[in-house]
Amino acid sequence: MNIKELKYGTRNSKMLLDEVYFWSDTIKEWKRLLHNDIGKKIIIECWQNLVRRNKIRIYGFVIMPNHLHVIWEMISINGKEIPYASVNKYTSHQFLDHLQKSLPETLTQYKAVTQEREHRFWQRDGLAIHVDSKNKAEQKLDYTHLNPLQKHWNLVAKPEDYHWSSAKFYETGVDEFRIITDYRERF
Repeated sequence: MNIKELKYGTRNSKMLLDEVYFWSDTIKEWKRLLHNDIGKKIIIECWQNLVRRNKIRIYGFVIMPNHLHVIWEMISINGKEIPYASVNKYTSHQFLDHLQKSLPETLTQYKAVTQEREHRFWQRDGLAIHVDSKNKAEQKLDYTHLNPLQKHWNLVAKPEDYHWSSAKFYETGVDEFRIITDYRERF
């Protein structure tokens, strides 16, 4: 099956393989499922697997308590599904497993009312914005890295101090998660 164009949700966002996109994904009803490190680690592990297997390339990211932003490129299909679907599917299974073991009382917050699943962790309509220039990449990277400094979050004083972001990589060259490709290699 040759899938070149991928379409998501009601926002009518399209993503093409071998193109770069700024992607925003949100936890259902903006709940703070990712407020602790466990949820963030689940996302990082998934990304590490897909990067290692050359399914995606990540140029920048931030994982916030209830949403994430990632600047990425989908390189190839992961089995029968697109990498974005693999991320949501894998992380949802891991979130469910974690909550069943450690916080079962919170599972009702993620109950789904569909026949396809009992729980939903991600909102349905992530947003993809095509990044087709160095200027746009830098704009989206700045937005991504400044997210933890926004007044309503106020998580750190400097972007590179936020652990769950690629800001440190762009400030120091250190990629402790081993998932970042410098955007300047692409643009």
